[in-house]
Amino acid sequence: MRSLPALTSLRVFETAGKCLSFTKAASQLNVTQSAVSRQIKHLEDYLGVPLFVRRHHRLELTAAGQQLLSKLEQSFNLMETAVQELRDPNQRQKLTLLFPPTFATRWLAPKLADFHIHSPELQLSIHNNDSEHNIFDCHIRFGRTARPNHYSELIMLEQHVAVCAPNLLEQAKQLNGNLLHILHEGQRLPVWENWLQAAGLTGEVDVNGGMEFSTLDQVSNAAINGAGFAIVDKRMISHELKMGTLVPFSQVEVSGPYGYWLDIKAERQGLAKVIRFTEWLRQISPD
Repeated sequence: MRSLPALTSLRVFETAGKCLSFTKAASQLNVTQSAVSRQIKHLEDYLGVPLFVRRHHRLELTAAGQQLLSKLEQSFNLMETAVQELRDPNQRQKLTLLFPPTFATRWLAPKLADFHIHSPELQLSIHNNDSEHNIFDCHIRFGRTARPNHYSELIMLEQHVAVCAPNLLEQAKQLNGNLLHILHEGQRLPVWENWLQAAGLTGEVDVNGGMEFSTLDQVSNAAINGAGFAIVDKRMISHELKMGTLVPFSQVEVSGPYGYWLDIKAERQGLAKVIRFTEWLRQISPD
């Protein structure tokens, strides 16, 4: 038997905690303000801690209130999903994913036929913008470390290779400053510095010049058209390497330190569709 306060009190608190107003919460819940106050008082008495600090004409959550609100939001979202799945069987089969554009286009898209064979009952909804106010089941993220307060698993590290257009191979023997750089969160990724160090060429090439691009697609297209030399993840340019539009000008490869991480919020981890996707992703991901 679970030891819990009344569900009504928890629901009222969650609404009031989001609004930071008993009046607005009462309006949303179609009850009186005094009813909201009573439910909050009952919950505070049950817990033995204050949940709100009552300022002049405004409310603030206490540390305990912030902690409880965060957990309740996750719990109510999970309950809402469970109910929606029963009311709408199609919703149960829809997997909403947030991916970086490059990863989705260059790595995931060629493998979607295999996913359909693995999980034909699941319908994918793939997004690359987290401002779309969707509740995402899984998030693939480019980064260096695990994400706090999530189940966070490294899917694969980048494997950087040095490439250029075939007609620039001779020039690549003496890198002349036509370096192509990828930006991440407004900063150049240090892929050139890492590669030059691994190649034993630190200090012999000026990495401060060159051109900057916000996406790998831009870098790849610039390199294909002879704009310069690039250090890129070989998995993301497998098509170009196969077709010969980009060719390696060195055998030196550098692993990481950036990679792609699978992040799942606590309230989504137990969903069957999330488990199915995670299993498939592990099967196709490189070691």
